[in-house]
This record gives sequence, structure tokens and C-alpha cells, in this order.
Amino acid sequence: MTGQNRIADSAGGQARGAQAAPLRIGIAGLGTVGAGLVKLLRGNETIVAARAGRPIAITAVAARDRTRDRGVDLSGVTWHDDAVALATDPDVDVVVELIGGAEGVARRLVTTALEAGRPVVTANKALIAVHGAELAALAERTGVPLMFEAAVAGGIPAIKTVREGLAADRLTRVGGILNGTCNYIMTAMRESGRPFADVLAEAQALGYAEADPSTDVDGIDAAHKLAILAGLAFGRPVAFASVHVEGIRGIDALDLDFARALGYRIKLLGLARRREDGVEARVHPCLVPEKSPIAQVDGVFNAVVVEGAFVGRLMLEGRGAGEGPTATAVAADLIDIARGSAVPVWGRSADGLTQIEALPRAAFHEEYYLRLNVHDRPGVIADVTAVLRDHGVSLRSMLQHGRAEPAPEDGTAGGDPSVPLVLVTHRTRESAMLEALGRIAALSVVIGTPAMIRIDPG
Repeated sequence: MTGQNRIADSAGGQARGAQAAPLRIGIAGLGTVGAGLVKLLRGNETIVAARAGRPIAITAVAARDRTRDRGVDLSGVTWHDDAVALATDPDVDVVVELIGGAEGVARRLVTTALEAGRPVVTANKALIAVHGAELAALAERTGVPLMFEAAVAGGIPAIKTVREGLAADRLTRVGGILNGTCNYIMTAMRESGRPFADVLAEAQALGYAEADPSTDVDGIDAAHKLAILAGLAFGRPVAFASVHVEGIRGIDALDLDFARALGYRIKLLGLARRREDGVEARVHPCLVPEKSPIAQVDGVFNAVVVEGAFVGRLMLEGRGAGEGPTATAVAADLIDIARGSAVPVWGRSADGLTQIEALPRAAFHEEYYLRLNVHDRPGVIADVTAVLRDHGVSLRSMLQHGRAEPAPEDGTAGGDPSVPLVLVTHRTRESAMLEALGRIAALSVVIGTPAMIRIDPG
């Protein structure tokens, strides 16, 4: 009997043998999601018990500040100042980890719980992306579930869809819009014409972005989610360190205007593809056709796109974060555990399961959008296109708006000697594009740093 069969038989037997016995859970982390989970389990108590086959009871919690008002009644619940103590609390059947972070207390809690034979439910994308392979092996060795539906795309059932709903298909691509903060910023920039810094400040004021927004706007959050989705889609965890990551700080409102003129919108996408020579896994801004389904996903919404040999393409859209959606995903995992339903972490036995490295950036093949600021004088286009020709890069289209502003006749400072020039290439190797871009940036006719954005067919 395999480890996962033992998990299912043991948990299922408990549920069948004692229908009225509650599943006792301990929640580590009482932030937005933790408090939301308490509200959900209590507010929908009858629904949850009917679907779980027994009640789900909160018996213990752990958080740093006991005095903070979280809007929920925690009287009668054991409070642990040390979150790791939940792992060995005799009144806790399942540990729910909502602390976050790939290291520190969260990792110690999850590891200790699994070692003690306690099932774990987590919303911690960083922990699963970075340490998922070793945690999967530990869970299988001790015969308990490790569940993480809430780690990717909040209330969208992305994990179940990829790992279970499409288990019989050969998946070739997975990804999408995986960060609501970036999607909100890009949407607001496009609609208002305001610069990145202004819209980011607005997102922070509205609570869509953290005081330190780096994890979101630099693409790290989306990369954690993509690494998990890619591992599930392709049957082996993808080494997070090998995922290519770019954020949205370099996107100018001018790029959004040019994208619109070319029939595109710009989105921060996570893309993972199965190729004959390996797996691509990357996060970066993309131009997508404005009429494509994913281009219509705006604001704080997420979208997960999956392609398979038999299923074709499907897209799931919804809120990717927040109290309600994420708490709902956590509760779904708890209901599965209560019913004795468990699957291997990566959709197959962890025995001998090792991480795979994503293909390097030089191996990408895409169409590209280039925006250059150039001197407005004859011969500029010839100089630029000559460099592209020398590197085997073929142009598909070109766009230029306006003319340079001449300096005032009185000799005072002013005017703008540059004009923006946009080039769209045919599909080519990224290694060739990077070499060409380096030479173009060094041309005397080019002012500042060129911008390069990949084009996804949508």
C-alpha cells in the first residue's frame, strides 16, 4: 500500500467511523486570511459540516499580538504564542499555516507538523515554490496530506483543476495573470495615462499593494505561483531559482499607448511551456492581443490559462487574493481532509521526485516589441535595422509618433531632441535579440535605454 493510499484510508476511516467527531484545526496566523477563515467556518458551519461529513472546529490559534481586534470571537480557543507549538497540540488534528514566507516560523511549523504525522493546509506560495519537493517527500514518508489550494490564485480552483481535473491529459502550457496588484496597476495606467509611481501610490492607499511592494511589482509573487503551477502541470517541481523573473517597474505609460495603437494590451504574465528540450518558466510583461480573453481581465482579477493535448485551452478567472477568496480555498482543502480525500502533492508519488531546471532565457523564442528614443534625423532607422539584420532579426512593423521639439530660437534650454520609435519583430531567438539590443543601445543615435517587451499570441 502506498503512502498516499494510507493517507486516504486512514482519514476516510476516521470520517466513516465517527461521523459526529469534529475535525479539529489549529490556525497559525490571524491576519486577513486567518480571520476570514474563522468567519467562513463559523458563518457557513452547517454547509461545511454537510460537505465535510462532520464539523470542522477551530480549537487553537497562534499569532503574535493577543490584543489586536480581528473582528472574530476567539474565546474558548487555545492560544499559542509559539506557532510551532500547534504542530504538537494534542487537541489539533490539522495544522493551517497562514503565516507566509519560505523560511523561518512558517517552514519550521509545517516541517514539524508533517514530521509529527499531522496534515497541513497552507496558503504559503513561497514555501511550496521553494521547498515543495522536500515537503512532498516528508508528507509521503509520514503518510499525511499537504494541501495548498489557496497558494495560487486565491478563490480560483487552479490547483485542483491542473492536478486533478486534468490528470489524464498531457498539459503543454500553464500560466496567466497571477498577481492582482500588478494587474490593477497596469489597468489603471492604461486607463488614466498616469505614470507607474502615481498608480502604485494609489494601489497602496487602497490596500491593493503593500507598503513594500517589491514582491508584487518585481514579479516574485507571480513567479512563486508559476513555479507551483508548472510543477503540477508537468509532474515535477520546477526549481524556483531557475524561473526567469521581470517585474513592471520599467513599463512606461508611453508603452501602453503604443501597445493600444498596435492592437495590444500589456499584462504581467507567468508562462510555463513544455518543450522537447525542457520546460520554460518565466514571468514578465507581455503584449497580448486586445481582443484575446486574457486581455479583458482587468483590475485586481487573476486568470489561469491551461492548455492540454486533449482538453485544448481553458481559462479560469476570479479574484486572486483577499479574505473571502483565499479563506474559501483553505476551507476546501480542510473539507477534503475531513472526507479522507488526498492526492500526492505534485500529482504523483514523491519517491525519487527531483526538481527540474527551467530553460535559460537565451532559449526563448518570441516576437518582440522594442521602443527606442532616437535623434530625429535621416539615417536613424537604417542604422537600427542594420543591427537587427546582422543578428538575423526580421521586422514585422514599425511605428513612430510625432517629431522632435526644436530648441527655442533664443538659445535658452528646452525642446526635446528625441522621438520614440517602436519596432515589432517576427519570432526570433531571445539570445539574438539581447545581442542586437546591446549594439542598438550603443548607437550614437539612440538616447537612453531601449525598452523590450515580449509579445504573446494570447
